[in-house]
Order: sequence, then structure tokens, then C-alpha cells
Amino acid sequence: MLPPVINIFEKAARKAGKILLRDFGEIENLQIQSKSLGDFVTNSDVNVEKSILETLNYYYPAFTYITEESGIIKGDDNIIIIDPIDGTSNFIHGIPIVGIVISKIVANEITDGIIYNPILNEFYWTSKGKGAWCNNKRLRVSNRQNLSDCLIGTGIPFGERIYENYLSEIDSISKVTAGVRRLGSAGIDLAYVASGKLDGFWENDLNLWDVSAGVLLVNEAGGKISKLKGDNWDTKSREIVASNGKIHDELIKKLSLH
Repeated sequence: MLPPVINIFEKAARKAGKILLRDFGEIENLQIQSKSLGDFVTNSDVNVEKSILETLNYYYPAFTYITEESGIIKGDDNIIIIDPIDGTSNFIHGIPIVGIVISKIVANEITDGIIYNPILNEFYWTSKGKGAWCNNKRLRVSNRQNLSDCLIGTGIPFGERIYENYLSEIDSISKVTAGVRRLGSAGIDLAYVASGKLDGFWENDLNLWDVSAGVLLVNEAGGKISKLKGDNWDTKSREIVASNGKIHDELIKKLSLH
């Protein structure tokens, strides 16, 4: 039985997912405008977000909404975070690793979240204390304990987001693991850590809408979340390390070697 809030999130995501799916099939006709170098917003982002907001506003008219495209819509102390298309650049280039991300936050704590990839028909959901799930299958993080066996996800910065040590971080992790993956959607990266497909993930300079649902997914699947130096992650953090828990300390150690 899905919790009521997840039922509503799913309804919103599946309805909006039809727009995303249709536009993904007609990618060459999309009107694309550049927000900044490498950061695109398309008609699809706007239309998907509008559809999500319409559905959620019907059920939660008094809530506060924090969205990627519309900004903050002020309401009460219940907050819903929306990323209409996490992985917009993938979407524009016809790469099917994208997610509609919706989460609920109460008193700075993520209580519920979904990540829906309509192209691959993967519906991830999680509620505090209820576990992490994808299409009715319970998710658990991987059991790997040696970094040398592990696949680690990351985000590679571009344009103005380039920061000084990112190549050293990649170098350090590449030398001691089975490989580094860059999927292009932090939400999907975290869903993959929760699913045991990736053993860990790190990234800098992230927005809350990129990671909010994924953080709870990883925690509920038995994994661990922190900031890059091992400090506690919170909803104001711009950086993240996620893992199966078993390799967490070692991963942080390798990331801080540079």
C-alpha cells in the first residue's frame, strides 16, 4: 500500500510524464533556449512543471512549493520540492536517463519522495520508515566492501561550474575503484545507489531539487549520506557523498587526498 502522499505524487508524475515522453520522441522539434552555458531549459521543463503544479495544487493548495523553473511559491510550513526534468541535457540529446523528482520536506527533514523516469518506466518512491522502492520492488544498497570492486557515480562540472579540484577527485577515485560513471542526473545517480547499481556517488554544487528524493531513497535503502568531508548532510548542503555505507569512510578519505 502506497502512502497517500506518494499516491498523489505518482499521479502528478505519471500525468506530467506523458508530456515528457511525447516530447522525448519529438526531440528535434523542441524549442531550446540557453539559460547559461550547458544549462538548458526547454518548453518541456516548463510544461512538465506546470502539469505537476496543477495536480499537486489541487490536493495541497496551502503548501509551499520550491521549483526549478518557477522558483518559490509561498504557502505554509509544508514544503514540496519539484524538479520537472532532472537531466535536461540528457533529455535534449535523446539520452533516456532523466527523472521527474518530487519530494516533501517538513521542518527541514525530507519525509517523502519520488523519482520517475517515464522513458524507462522506472518509478522510485520512498517515505520515512517505509523503505525504498522501484516498481513494487524493495531496494537495498549493494553489499560491496572493497573500493576496488565498486562503481562510483559523480557529476562532472562544466562551464562556470568548474571547480579547482574536480580532476584530482576523479583521478583519486578512478585509481582505486572499478570505474567512475557520469550519468547526467543526480536524482538517478542516487536512485542507482539505493538500488545497488552504483556503490557510491559524490558531487559538488547541487540544488536541493536535484537530490532531495534521492537522499531519502539512499537512507531508506540502508545507505549513508554525508557532505564531502564526512559532516552531516542537511537540506542547505550544496555537496553530497552517498554510498552503501560500507565504503563510505574510505570514499571520503580518497576524495580528500588532493
